[in-house]
Amino acid sequence: MLRDCIFNTIIKPIYFLIHSNFFMKKHVIAIMLCLLTGSLFAQENARWLRYPSISPDGKTIVFGYMGNLYKVNSGGGNATAITTGDAYDMRPVWSHDGKTLAFASDRYGNFDVYTMPAQGGAPVRLSFNSASDYPYDFTIDNKNVLFGSGRDAPAKSVRFPGTRYWQNLYTIPVEGGRPVLVSAAGAEDAHYSKDGSTIVFQDRKGYEDPWRKHHTSAVTRDIWTYDIADNTYNQLSTFKGENREPVFSADGNSVFSLNEKDGTQNLYKMSVSGGNETQLTTFKDFPVRHLSIADNGTLSFTWKGDIYTMTESSQPQKLDIAVMDDAGFEPVKNMDINTVTEFAVSPNNKEIAFVNRGEVFVTGVDDSRTKRITNTPEQERMVSWSLDGKTLLFSGERDGSWNVYKVSLQRPEEDYFFASTVVDTKPVIATDAEEFQPQYSPDGKKIAFIEERNILKVLDVDSGKKTTILPEGHNYSYSDGDWKYKWSPDSRWLMVDDQKGYFFNNNTALLKADGTDDIFYPVNSGFGESNAKWAMEGKMMTYESSREGRKSLANQGSSEDDIYAVFFDQEAFDKYELSKEEFELLNDREQKEKKEQEEKEEAEKDKKDKKKEDKEEVKPLKLDFDNLDIRKEKLTINSSSISDYVLNKDASKVYYLSSFEKGYDLWVTEPRTRETKILAKLGGSPSGIEISDDDKTLFLSNNGKLVKVDAEKGEVTNIAISGDMVLNPSAERVYMFNHIWRQVTKKFYDPTIHGIDWKMYHDEYAQFLPHINNNYDFQELLSELLGELNASHTGGRYGASSENGDHTASLGLLFDEDYQGEGIKVTEVIAGGPTDNAKNKIKSGDIITEINGEAIKSDENWNKYLNNLEDKNVLLTVKNGSSTFSETIKPISMGEESRLMYKRWVNMMEHKVDSLSNGQLGYVHIQGMNDSSFRDVFENALGKNLNKKALVVDTRFNGGGWLHDDLNTFLSGDQYLQFAPQGNLVKGGEPMTRWSKPSIVLMSEGNYSDAFIFPYVYKQNKVGKLVGMPVAGTGTAVWWERQIDPSIVFGIPMVATIGAEGRPTENLELEPDIMVPLPYKAFLNGEDTQLQAAVKELLKEVK
Repeated sequence: MLRDCIFNTIIKPIYFLIHSNFFMKKHVIAIMLCLLTGSLFAQENARWLRYPSISPDGKTIVFGYMGNLYKVNSGGGNATAITTGDAYDMRPVWSHDGKTLAFASDRYGNFDVYTMPAQGGAPVRLSFNSASDYPYDFTIDNKNVLFGSGRDAPAKSVRFPGTRYWQNLYTIPVEGGRPVLVSAAGAEDAHYSKDGSTIVFQDRKGYEDPWRKHHTSAVTRDIWTYDIADNTYNQLSTFKGENREPVFSADGNSVFSLNEKDGTQNLYKMSVSGGNETQLTTFKDFPVRHLSIADNGTLSFTWKGDIYTMTESSQPQKLDIAVMDDAGFEPVKNMDINTVTEFAVSPNNKEIAFVNRGEVFVTGVDDSRTKRITNTPEQERMVSWSLDGKTLLFSGERDGSWNVYKVSLQRPEEDYFFASTVVDTKPVIATDAEEFQPQYSPDGKKIAFIEERNILKVLDVDSGKKTTILPEGHNYSYSDGDWKYKWSPDSRWLMVDDQKGYFFNNNTALLKADGTDDIFYPVNSGFGESNAKWAMEGKMMTYESSREGRKSLANQGSSEDDIYAVFFDQEAFDKYELSKEEFELLNDREQKEKKEQEEKEEAEKDKKDKKKEDKEEVKPLKLDFDNLDIRKEKLTINSSSISDYVLNKDASKVYYLSSFEKGYDLWVTEPRTRETKILAKLGGSPSGIEISDDDKTLFLSNNGKLVKVDAEKGEVTNIAISGDMVLNPSAERVYMFNHIWRQVTKKFYDPTIHGIDWKMYHDEYAQFLPHINNNYDFQELLSELLGELNASHTGGRYGASSENGDHTASLGLLFDEDYQGEGIKVTEVIAGGPTDNAKNKIKSGDIITEINGEAIKSDENWNKYLNNLEDKNVLLTVKNGSSTFSETIKPISMGEESRLMYKRWVNMMEHKVDSLSNGQLGYVHIQGMNDSSFRDVFENALGKNLNKKALVVDTRFNGGGWLHDDLNTFLSGDQYLQFAPQGNLVKGGEPMTRWSKPSIVLMSEGNYSDAFIFPYVYKQNKVGKLVGMPVAGTGTAVWWERQIDPSIVFGIPMVATIGAEGRPTENLELEPDIMVPLPYKAFLNGEDTQLQAAVKELLKEVK
């Protein structure tokens, strides 16, 4: 107990408070008391308590804490763990008789539903599908659990097939058995009425982060009831903001729920028939969450990480809850360090600095010994070497900002970092400003660095003077470190990426390192230049450009690049233009002359017996900027997707990582002969590439592993790394929390951060960090913090690893999930699936009675027979009427099935439009705002729909990308020229690559990001009408940033879009010209009211 007290009360608070600058008296007192007694921990409240559920008799609450489930008296007190272990257990639900608990657990990779006795005992697994399943309630007779799961809707439903977003409701027996479909409407947090005739639930309309707060828009949730017998749905809520977590009152006449009507999510009561609401709580600043109710009317919920109870006639009471055990204790971990996120080869070519999980290491090239250079919870990255290899620079986010640090060997007898014992680390540039991406000048006298992400400066090492090289207003960083610079060999110039004040633009600029003279752009192409480098001792600049490469159809898609060179020296250019034979003759002559000169100088020195002089100073470059367009060469012969490249010293060979086939391979081109070949077949990942000083070895990373490649033979050798790192996950989460808060502070699209007290939210949410030992809870904490921004494109994401978990395979069939007989009843064979082939005999109405010889009983959960069978031969026994046959298939992944389900849905929509319009109208759906979707639009609009009179453009449930300008341009074609071969006027004319007939756009609450921007500009530019439902204003460009723990990602909406209103479109709701909802009963029965309205309106324009 004392160990836990020290860990939780001293170590965690001290670390957090020191790094947050909030060290207060009460924590000093807590530390002193902890040292005097081992009982303090038991007296302190547990915080960040998740998903509490009050028992039907109102006497007990079960809740989640640190991944385990605990039980406590409803008045508070000491809590007892009822589940323990490495799994994450959540969302406990009581049976109505109080004897059984249901909960969700990730014991098999994803969340499944389990039941256990309320007094404790062995859990029983109920669900076996790799979709996440969450329990909501028990049926009134306590025999079944009601749960939600993202699975396929029935065959007759025409709702968009988004299983990640729309949950089906099922019941399943408490002892295990077959799940039975209750509703495919897309319901969450569902609960039965007292008599079991009605279900109350919250809906989900689109893609917005579920933890977002304070927005009032079309995508926010509403409260509904579902009459099971009548199969009807009724909306209860009227508030346009979030309405959540409904439960029936004990008498069944009212519904309690949460909404933000007063600006903060509080508890309200309304009649089951809807109407006016009564506010029951008045909490401020932080939302009420996790509502549950007992039979006696006692309500339980959380606010600011604590559990409260209340009745309708009393005030909320906070429970003091102590957790006495160490079930959630999180030890430090030893981790492998063989995965490299960036690297830099020392100029001595004997060691490599690299970064793994935000820490800097150095390993030997031919010696596996590895030295850990940094050892902090914070992130270090952007490593670089001094030219003599004696100093290492890196950037570290310490003391509240990014700073520049240098590392040097401390003991004179130690020559290499990888074999050193101790090193000396000192801050070089450390102010309140953000400073990172340092590079020594080749002469070691200056350090260039980037300040506040957008300003390039140079530090004079001796004097400490800083000179601005590229001022503010040129670059606008999207992701940290996304623009680069390079020192010239003579340390007098810098080659710099320059956006020139534009967005999505980049040219290479040359600037004097002393800050004098104007900026010069050697190429200045409309295609831009990237990855520019110095070559041939500064006489040549190389760069990548898509000028002659194949490009995506859409503007913001992939492109293929070439490597180009521009020469700053006429003599070097003339030499480069020589043929291989001429160059070799010239080179031989120059080498002979050089040797003769060296021998002559050596003879003169011998008489004086002088020591060898130091290497002479590099001569200043003489850059000739005239006629550069003439002295420009393309070095590669095939355009490709290039990750990085490097040249040997005389530029006779270009080595580059290129993706022609599967993955990236190492290629080499000799520009003089145009000979090109694969030097090393890697099939790997993108990487940087460096070359040794003797031009004999290439260094790169392949799928995160360091390798070296023989520059002549192409032999690949892994660079061994012997070492590990001790990871403190708790301290790392503290860093990530602070980092994310700071990133938003610096990069949010609105510098005022919507006027909220952002510092207050940091401090309040940070206090829960000592109570979190897993990334599920951490992700929710991040989402709560970021949800206060009231902005799209944010929130935390946690990608839990499920490598050893269950993966449900798909047979390519849809089933009747109401069927309760023996076997599984087929309702449809999915086109393109594994059972859709020439030999297949399975059809709708057939019953699959066995899978791999296992008979499927009527009371059995058949999902378990489909787990982990992807791409394996599976024998199906099928009953068709009175006959039985067998068929062998190879199931596909659920991801592949999702792609087929999307195609199926598009085909349904196409057929509906064709039928409703009598063949006059065409239809296209835009799945995403990307090049692939644009190619689909182009292919279908100007292909099979070319002769149609008009086009229905469906953007519903499109999650975004960057395609609005392409679509706006494509659909706004206006014919200006016709053609008449041999005097015959043909159809169409110019423009031939744009749609020049009427169109109409379908949209819904599920449109997001660029799927908001496109219909917004479509309406603003008066291209056509919008039909459907309003779309929330989500028109920002986001950067999703992966953290040093790569399973954690968060978003920053950084770039505003501003239209005719002269204000950011974020939170500017877009109204349709014709508003049409899509009712549950309609789409569940195959009717698309929005599509019907669009066809009806568009037909008016083509008569």
